[in-house]
Amino acid sequence: MMNFELLVDLHINEYRQGPGSEKETLKALSFLEFIETSDLKVADIGCGTGASTIALAKKINAKITAIDLFPQFLDILKENAKKENVDDKIETLEGSMTDLPLQEASFDILWSEGAIYNMGFAEGVKQWKKFLKKGGYLCVSEITWTTPSRDQEIDEYWKVNYPEVGTASDKIKILEENGYSPVGYFFLSQDSWIKEYYQPLINSFSNFLERHNNSEDAQLIVKETQAEIDLYMKHKDVYSYGFYVARKV
Repeated sequence: MMNFELLVDLHINEYRQGPGSEKETLKALSFLEFIETSDLKVADIGCGTGASTIALAKKINAKITAIDLFPQFLDILKENAKKENVDDKIETLEGSMTDLPLQEASFDILWSEGAIYNMGFAEGVKQWKKFLKKGGYLCVSEITWTTPSRDQEIDEYWKVNYPEVGTASDKIKILEENGYSPVGYFFLSQDSWIKEYYQPLINSFSNFLERHNNSEDAQLIVKETQAEIDLYMKHKDVYSYGFYVARKV
């Protein structure tokens, strides 16, 4: 089994595949002016098992296209959507965010929580813009420094693992340079990292290792994931996900 397959298996039984919460999904949604209108078209890009997709479907009148590279996540999303009685609002689409088979200028909202880093923030906001209607909204969360300076350990870690890490002003500048008008932003709470994402993940380690017979590859995945968690707990005051809401102009 390839490591990326192990990563999928580690996360597949989790409600979230990254930091976030329903409260913060709805907070971002509150910035949008037309959420009470009907017949909205929404794409949730890098949706995972659908935590944000389902939160949106429960709140707004919309047809939501939930897009992810991994069909295993989409299968779980469909099960969860049925349980929440919103399956009629959601269709799934297996595919890469770098090559989206979507109709141009057809979506009112493009949503993506904790996923745009896979292609890079600047490239994502640039490529996805064509799928939005004029006046449509881009809503994305993205790794962001919360302080103007930080110690060398965490600075080097993120610059190696994601060179596009920056401050909120850096991200807002990119949005403006690519034809968006920023509407608002906020940082995810530490609870959205610890209680909503990391603690459930930690609780799943034993079953994950058991499923894979304590293999070296599985142990390595757990070790690397725990190291990521430890790093966040040590430096949680200097970085988070920033949630950015901007309108196509």
